[in-house]
Amino acid sequence: MTDVIPPGIELRSVKQLDDILPAYRGTPIELMLRYHNLGEPCPPSGGTPVLLVSMCMDHRKELRVPNEFAYVLRSAGGNLRDSEFEVSYAVAVGGVSTIALLAHTDCGMAHVSAKGARFVDGLVRRAGWTRADAEQHFADAASRYEIGDATQFIAAEAQRLRARYPKLLIAPFLYAVEDDTLAQVVSGMGRAAS
Repeated sequence: MTDVIPPGIELRSVKQLDDILPAYRGTPIELMLRYHNLGEPCPPSGGTPVLLVSMCMDHRKELRVPNEFAYVLRSAGGNLRDSEFEVSYAVAVGGVSTIALLAHTDCGMAHVSAKGARFVDGLVRRAGWTRADAEQHFADAASRYEIGDATQFIAAEAQRLRARYPKLLIAPFLYAVEDDTLAQVVSGMGRAAS
């Protein structure tokens, strides 16, 4: 993983079953890690979703889990700030009690504010926008989507969601686009800090 890890946050890889944090054992998080990182065969169907996964819309990531195992929300940077209704629906109606938050290395939303000129030029050339409309669109939205450091963002997002949904197991991860593995993010915030 090439991103710099902020102070107070640790990444724990999962290369064998014993690497899974104790707080995740016997939960849908353990199953997700077994399927994705450890390559255990997926059953043909999970039957009923047991997990909500939030991950970035980035095209370089594919989570290996059984069909029907999880609700998956994809958004820029894996940011759920504008998606709480979907989260609440998956919990209240869908019955999930576990959320996996996946940020990833080399995320375009980490420093999106620095990409203003490219964003504006792209909308003008590819979408037919006027330069003024494209500039206004970027000015109105970029700060809402900027996540900064991906690892720090996902640890803070886990803390925010744990306060909002205190009965749920909420687990933050960093997805390495370099090797398609998930690392557990440990920051001392909440149930997974063991």
